[in-house]
Amino acid sequence: MKKKVKPKLAVWKFSSCDGCQLSILDCEDELFTIASVIDIANFPEASRAVKKGPYDISLVEGSITTPHDAERIHSIRRQSKLLITIGACATSGGIQALRNFKDVKEFTSIVYASPQYISTLNKSTPISDHIKVDFQLRGCPVDKYQLIEVMNAFLNCRKPNTPTYSVCIECKMRAIVCRMVAHEQVCLGPVTQAGCNALCPSYNRGCFGCFGPKETSNTSSLSDFLSKKGMSKQDLLRIYRGINAYSKEFRLESERHET
Repeated sequence: MKKKVKPKLAVWKFSSCDGCQLSILDCEDELFTIASVIDIANFPEASRAVKKGPYDISLVEGSITTPHDAERIHSIRRQSKLLITIGACATSGGIQALRNFKDVKEFTSIVYASPQYISTLNKSTPISDHIKVDFQLRGCPVDKYQLIEVMNAFLNCRKPNTPTYSVCIECKMRAIVCRMVAHEQVCLGPVTQAGCNALCPSYNRGCFGCFGPKETSNTSSLSDFLSKKGMSKQDLLRIYRGINAYSKEFRLESERHET
């Protein structure tokens, strides 16, 4: 009987902190099950052993920030049957996309003693700005159970079951008292996609928007509410310019409050 060939998985890194790759390793016991059905062929964070492509599934962490990145991502796309971006950097440009609102040459001149040796792009952009992406898994970092669900879905030729509702729903499911209504804290929960199980509100903090804007997020309504509570335009701009600053909805809302 012919032995069944396992689908080959590759994990790639671009400009990022490695947190989403660590989420894969954080699967711990689940990794044994994953390894039993998937050939982890290219994952430098976990092993020096690398098998050549093509790959059935590629997981890509990080944003495109250099000319080399912009070339390399096309090579990875050609080697990948399915390509899934993981984390805020790969899906929206990440915290490093704050450079997109300023002159990057000014930053390099301040940070580096010899900025002439720095080769970088003017913007930090998500992977989907450069190639076709088959699925985007958001979060900073991604939720390991969502990651397992997405891989399981593609291996079994079905649509991934990931939430599109807001963090507010997660708060309600956990019986967490609303941080905005009851405690008058700034919270992006009403406009942020669920996925963290309301982590920050469970520790008496407002949501920071780690999973990016939810579907049909009404950012202008949230801003108007916070403005009536006394928040300045400068502070409104800042709350949207965080981990997912360059996601379309947060970017446009922050620009609405520029002075």
